[in-house]
Amino acid sequence: MTTPRARARAQTMADILRIGREHLATDGAAALSLRAVARDLGVVSSAVYRYVRSRDELLTLLVIDGYDTLGDTVDAALATAPDDPVERLRITARTVRSWALAEPAWYGLLFGTPVPGYAAPADRTVAPGTRIIVTLLQLVDRAYRQGLLTGQRADEAVAEPLGGDLRRVCEELELDLPDWVVARALTVYCSLFGAVNADVFDMYGADTFTRRDQVFEVHIGAWDALLGVV
Repeated sequence: MTTPRARARAQTMADILRIGREHLATDGAAALSLRAVARDLGVVSSAVYRYVRSRDELLTLLVIDGYDTLGDTVDAALATAPDDPVERLRITARTVRSWALAEPAWYGLLFGTPVPGYAAPADRTVAPGTRIIVTLLQLVDRAYRQGLLTGQRADEAVAEPLGGDLRRVCEELELDLPDWVVARALTVYCSLFGAVNADVFDMYGADTFTRRDQVFEVHIGAWDALLGVV
């Protein structure tokens, strides 16, 4: 059973993260300050240090929370999606974009300009940070096994050492996909976040496109074609 003290501590941590996200939106990640968080929390700065050791620790917690929130949002969308791996790929892409547009500052911490002087610890961030690529690869695997993707071109052999790298990724995820399928999926993954970045960070220009959701659907169609969707 959770004790009142444990509940109070959990609530304080939740408040620290909430205020940290607010400061991301108003001041940017580089200006994140534990003193400012403590001020908004209504406590002295030394009290916050009992929960978070440093600004970098707070950034790490926000990074982990961001990756997990994005992953949970995608999982929730897929929970009610049709049992069609290709359509689920499209829903995953649309959900990533929707979350990024709703949380641009948080998304920017994860996929935008690196924060000067901060390096996310791999042992804590790799697992949550790879949730989306794992989801995409698992859906591509299902689509391939169901015969929904066309075959490789004769000139599409994947050179070494890249082929070995791709096979190692598949082994880690317990997938058995041809190199060319994984290579195309990698391109889709990188293109997805490139397209979302262009939208979130206004790289198109404010008055270029009337309906950016239609632009994104064009990208999805191109990813379908790249994967060889039947």
